[in-house]
Amino acid sequence: MSLAAGTKLGPYEITGAIGAGGMGEVYRARDTRLDRTVAIKVLPQHLADTPEARQRFEREAKAVSSLNHPHICTLYDVGSQNGTDFLVMEYIEGETLAARIDKGSLPIKELLEIGIQIADALDKAHRGGIIHRDLKPSNIMLTKQGVKLLDFGLAKAVDVSMATGSTLSPADTLGRKSLTERGMVVGTFQYMSPEQLEGKELDSRSDIFSFGAVLYEMATGRNAFSGGSRASIIAAILTSEPTPIGALQPMSPPALDRAVRQCLAKNPEDRWQTARDLLLELKWIEDAGSQAGVPPAVATHRKTRERTLSAIAAVLGLIAIALAFGFVQRAPKPAQPMRLTAELGADASLPEIRRGADAVLSPDGTRMAFVAEGADKKQRLYVRSLNQMQATALPGTEDARDPFFSPDGQWIAFFTGDKLKKISVQGGAAFTLCDAPNARGGDWGDNGLIVFSPGSATALFKVSSMGGTAETLTVLDDQNGAATHRWPQFLPGGNDVLFTFSKTGLAFDNADIVVFSAASGKSKTVLHGGSYARYVPSGHIVYVRNNTLFAVPFDLQRLEVTGLPAPALEGVATSATGGAQFSVSDSGTLMYVGGSAANQDVAIFWMDAAGNFTPLRETPANYRDLAISPDGKRLAMDISNGNRTDIWVYDWERGAHTRLTFSADQNEAPVWTPDGQRIVYASTEKGAAPNLWWIRADGGGDAQRLTESQDPQYPSSWSPQGEDLAFSQINHGTGWGIMTMSVGGSERTGWKPGQPKQFVSAHSLEMLPAFSPDGHWIAYMSNESGVYEIYVRPFPGPGGKWQVSSSGAQRIGGWGPEWSRNGNELLFYVPATRQIMAVSYIISGDSFHAGKPYLWSPGRIADRRVNFNNPGFSLHPDGKRIAVLRPSSTESGPPPIKSVSFIFNFFDELRRKVPAGKN
Repeated sequence: MSLAAGTKLGPYEITGAIGAGGMGEVYRARDTRLDRTVAIKVLPQHLADTPEARQRFEREAKAVSSLNHPHICTLYDVGSQNGTDFLVMEYIEGETLAARIDKGSLPIKELLEIGIQIADALDKAHRGGIIHRDLKPSNIMLTKQGVKLLDFGLAKAVDVSMATGSTLSPADTLGRKSLTERGMVVGTFQYMSPEQLEGKELDSRSDIFSFGAVLYEMATGRNAFSGGSRASIIAAILTSEPTPIGALQPMSPPALDRAVRQCLAKNPEDRWQTARDLLLELKWIEDAGSQAGVPPAVATHRKTRERTLSAIAAVLGLIAIALAFGFVQRAPKPAQPMRLTAELGADASLPEIRRGADAVLSPDGTRMAFVAEGADKKQRLYVRSLNQMQATALPGTEDARDPFFSPDGQWIAFFTGDKLKKISVQGGAAFTLCDAPNARGGDWGDNGLIVFSPGSATALFKVSSMGGTAETLTVLDDQNGAATHRWPQFLPGGNDVLFTFSKTGLAFDNADIVVFSAASGKSKTVLHGGSYARYVPSGHIVYVRNNTLFAVPFDLQRLEVTGLPAPALEGVATSATGGAQFSVSDSGTLMYVGGSAANQDVAIFWMDAAGNFTPLRETPANYRDLAISPDGKRLAMDISNGNRTDIWVYDWERGAHTRLTFSADQNEAPVWTPDGQRIVYASTEKGAAPNLWWIRADGGGDAQRLTESQDPQYPSSWSPQGEDLAFSQINHGTGWGIMTMSVGGSERTGWKPGQPKQFVSAHSLEMLPAFSPDGHWIAYMSNESGVYEIYVRPFPGPGGKWQVSSSGAQRIGGWGPEWSRNGNELLFYVPATRQIMAVSYIISGDSFHAGKPYLWSPGRIADRRVNFNNPGFSLHPDGKRIAVLRPSSTESGPPPIKSVSFIFNFFDELRRKVPAGKN
């Protein structure tokens, strides 16, 4: 089959033929979506109907897609059109190694550079459980950027431990049955290992034999094994040894000849056992100097000359020392930090609702990736090289969040919906790695593993960067009330993990910075009071607290801080989930988004259905949760002031503002009893986790504890009769769930809380329950669809379940249900638009019928989703107005963020401000 120029395969337009590529035909094409040149590999027509050929074609796609390495050709996409199967790969400009060898043997320096890159690529493949089985010069491309290993059409998945000693299991590899039965010979004869020719079971050492044959040919310009027929070539490989490299190239290093001979050993046990062993040997030869770099005879003659040069060098060294004393004051000063602000390079803005960093730097600091919302209101991933003006959107990354780079900077991992995915920085298909229903950050280690937090109330998990089943890494300590492990980072070496630990999942300025030691399997706290910690190569941990970036010296060997924290940068945007908007590259560049705390400088307004705002309490403060009393005359709220949060009641008719709580640091989420006499709230008094307490609304008497639990609890709604309380609870290991509890008694006889009962049992997260006016229904929010939506169930159950909100194609979801006491309306808040929606309903027997949601008011309110315990608004009993939070300075709210800030030479600034100890 031959494809003519202009032929279209999906969004790819053929522009010309390149040639054969293993079992396929390769064409140059233009990606019409991203306006770039790609290579299209097509299965020829005479093979398209062959099951084995199609399976091998599929194998190449799976093999290449599972590998991410700068010296392995990147797969962008796969497709099929009108019976034509094709792979879309990066277009590589250069020449094959075979074409280069045709011009003669390679200089030793060039040979070692190319050999090291090939070995590095093989090591990556082998550690991923893949052996190439067809390694030869024509499958190796030489480009200006280095080597590219091609054509995995004959690749085979093997047990990783068999090849490299890795701890990954076979389930983490391709996991497919071999396409070639035992005894069948595949590959190219001149480069086959003895066991490959004999049809034996292969492991990665077969590739090492083939690599040895390639190295030999690079050094000598001739095949290691040759003959006039296939039979003679096979006989040479099985029985003879190639002529020593030194005999053909007298100036070659003896160590190279030894390394190649070990590759070509007949018995696999006598070869290099891993590609990494050979990689280190080639690097040693490259760096070894004269003893490895020249033959013995030349080295002998050179020793005398070296002794003379050493004497001269000693004299010059004394002169240099003398000059240094005379010019010490002229020594160059440490590099000064440089600051600048840059546009994103895209017609898009960073999200309003944040978790971790929306914009991150690649490890080498040359590229940035960011999540932004474009003109179409869709949130996706963008990439931009810092030497370019424009960013490129990556299709297939809709709803992306919390991106992070692979160690080589060639891939970006991100969360979307309930999955962890990865995509090449060049674009193409996004590959699902594992489930992550409500993730809180991840990091990609040099060990080929990704560590991440899959939920808001879970420990840390690990998964192969190729995908598979995630495994637990840390363990939540129920005795200490641990609620969440999140925002992890691998420390150098890939064994230990830094992360944020919180007992409550709230108030992350009071969280702990913890390190997990792989050696001991235990975690220890290294710092209290902050979150989103990152170790940087200057020898510091940087983290956020009160919107300030702090730095503290850290000893990697002892895994402990060695000094006192000091502020490094003020005004770094943070999120209520403990995340922060900054990223640091290994090269010493800091990128960040400026901002103040997510919950400051707001006032309280009335908002009506027409979108008009009337001040209710204009005094700006860090207001969060609002609750209007049943008689509509008072407003309960919690106000955060530094590290403390308290419950207040505002009587707007009298202008009185009364504080109710004084004992604990955290008191929040006020809910009125139906008679308006008491307020129930969540408090950390007498416990690490917030439990349920209540107090008289007039401030008289003492607070009384209603529950005792290691699980954080937040009240949400009372039944109209005041007999049942519905509340949200963070259950260890599963996250947010909904509980109910009866409360009996009286002021005279005393109140007697009952035993909490689970109302909704599901694997998703449920919270913010709200009783209907008649007490027979509970509305709540859940992310069971991948987006938070509003649902209704009968109380106390059992019965059906009805979805009330309708997010549609934009997947904007619903937040914080509240029932109207004046008519059959259920209100809920849509976080993506910050607008109040409403829906009418009809109850018929035991069935609930919801109408179509409609916009209740065009007005927008502040995003105050702090603790998943209050929607940030409260409906007045008259049903005509809503108490909402708004920025006190402007009705339009903060402008969209379209730029990021940089500090170059950031490490030098850290060393001056916070001197680090030795690591």
